[in-house]
Amino acid sequence: MSADSYPFADLTLARRLEGAEAHANRRFVEARASLKPESGATWCDVDGAFAMFDGVGSPLTQTFGLGMTAPLTPAALDTLEEFFRTRGAELFHEVSPLADPSVFALLSERGYEPFEFTSVMYRPCAQAVASATSESPSESGPTVRLARTDEAARWAATGAEGWSEYPELAAFMLDMGDVSAHTEDGYCFFAELSGTPIATGLALLRDGVVLLAGASTVPSGRKQGAQRALLHARLAFAERAGADLAMMCAQPGSASQRNAERHGFRIAYTRIKWRMRPPANGGA
Repeated sequence: MSADSYPFADLTLARRLEGAEAHANRRFVEARASLKPESGATWCDVDGAFAMFDGVGSPLTQTFGLGMTAPLTPAALDTLEEFFRTRGAELFHEVSPLADPSVFALLSERGYEPFEFTSVMYRPCAQAVASATSESPSESGPTVRLARTDEAARWAATGAEGWSEYPELAAFMLDMGDVSAHTEDGYCFFAELSGTPIATGLALLRDGVVLLAGASTVPSGRKQGAQRALLHARLAFAERAGADLAMMCAQPGSASQRNAERHGFRIAYTRIKWRMRPPANGGA
């Protein structure tokens, strides 16, 4: 892929992107199971769709890749629903609009409804690295480095500090960061000023795609270019590791989406999350 070549936003691209995210989430669930066996964290593959259980209420407890490699059959959906119900979890399926049409027909028949949307964005790694190389580095700006294996707790704590304005999320973000820091195929990065970590970022690699996540900046370190530096460093790292494509996910119309588009990301498609429709009149 040339430095200025964006692949078409077609089924081939969607399969790559959905496959990369499913792989990253499988690794996360495996890390959870290793760190906290009592959580019951596990996953299964049903006709190419991956059901993840990361605990009741976790945003990762859902399916990924539904209908991306095969039509969805009633038997397969039965198996997926049983996977979640036996663990006391709600039924959630996050689906690309390029999935096989059987997915949407069957989910509607079973009483599911769409309720959440995600912009899935992408850009070539080489183009980002080339543009970063052409910029003049700032001597006073943040520096970026990989976190050492013994810095998992520090990386998680720094990331959680970036959410300190929301104390109700503190424990959740610290927990998610701790598991992320132990995820296989994941690489944790610090942005630092004068040797002090001010921001975090995560790169997850799979089959030539790097999924960028874990972006967080502590309040005192904001508006100093930390996330821009982390973006460039992770893309350069991923390209050296053989990745040609980067992906990010964000809420449609959000500041995160706007920032990604400013840095050359394009929207590949808007993914739809489905849930079981509540019974009419509360089930009465």
